[in-house]
Amino acid sequence: MALEDRNRVVILEDRVENVSGAEFPLSFDGQETAFNMESFRDSFDIKIIRVTPTDIEFDLIGVDASIANALRRVLIAEIPTMAIEKVYMINNTGIVQDEVLAHRLGLIPIKADPSEFLWKHDGSVPTDQNTIVFRLDVTCEVNRAAETGETDPKIKYINSAVYSSQLVWDPKGDQGVRFESNPIKPVHDEILITKLRPGQTISCELHCEKGVGKDHAKFSPVATASYRLLPEIQILEDITGDDAELFRSCFPPGVVDIVEERGVRKAKVVNPRKDTVSREVLRHKQFEGKVRLTRVRNHFIFNVESTGAIPPETLISQALDVLVEKCEISKTALAAAVKNGEEDE
Repeated sequence: MALEDRNRVVILEDRVENVSGAEFPLSFDGQETAFNMESFRDSFDIKIIRVTPTDIEFDLIGVDASIANALRRVLIAEIPTMAIEKVYMINNTGIVQDEVLAHRLGLIPIKADPSEFLWKHDGSVPTDQNTIVFRLDVTCEVNRAAETGETDPKIKYINSAVYSSQLVWDPKGDQGVRFESNPIKPVHDEILITKLRPGQTISCELHCEKGVGKDHAKFSPVATASYRLLPEIQILEDITGDDAELFRSCFPPGVVDIVEERGVRKAKVVNPRKDTVSREVLRHKQFEGKVRLTRVRNHFIFNVESTGAIPPETLISQALDVLVEKCEISKTALAAAVKNGEEDE
């Protein structure tokens, strides 16, 4: 099998072929290809496609799926953040039970740099170096200024809905000075925590600690972290006239365009990465033998959405650092195992 075909997952009308590339990376059809650093450097690439304050899209090219998936799992589970870990409930007369309320509070993302804090271990006491404290004191009252007959709770009552913006940071030790230019707060101000009615009160103290997503999902710095293989659409024969219009309609907008060459309108693939690989085009008999749908096995399109606690570009850098650290640990352990084996002989 040619190298180009080895790196393609073939999409057919009723099945998908060449799904498994190998029993292990760099092995195809029983033929092992030894790893070569120079070859890897030539083929490996990272292309940043789009960056916003909360999202990043980038292409990871020239690696095996195991590496791409390791990066995804690290993003989800092994980047530390600060999250509400303990809720000390002083008073709660609302309809939401203490345990449920504490759970909802814990899932509110906190805007705080985890590198500025130490890990809090079992048995250790909270300090300004390992704990962030918030307070929530809210009481619902009747709005005396509301008109008679008003039915909207937001107007009829004061504090009818409790939002994350009402969490008040209580700096401890030198935190007020350390974070003077970037005060600690919830990432979003309009996260609904609970609803109250006149006479109901919530009063509690919240302690945030450093943690990772594999311990609890509330510590995960990403809302989503996913990848997909780059779609590839090969037009094997010219598709012209009305067939070109039909061909374009088989794909999402922006994937295929109609161009005119020598007075003939023909279909042209302009942006295959927008394709969802619906295989709609394979349902039409007039396109048999004229189009080939594949996915590039070693070209991964990553989409990462941050919760807002850490910028997405920083998340990628930190995830790569974690992967490098894991590799160093594995190398050290492997070297120790080899040495012990030689000593036993």
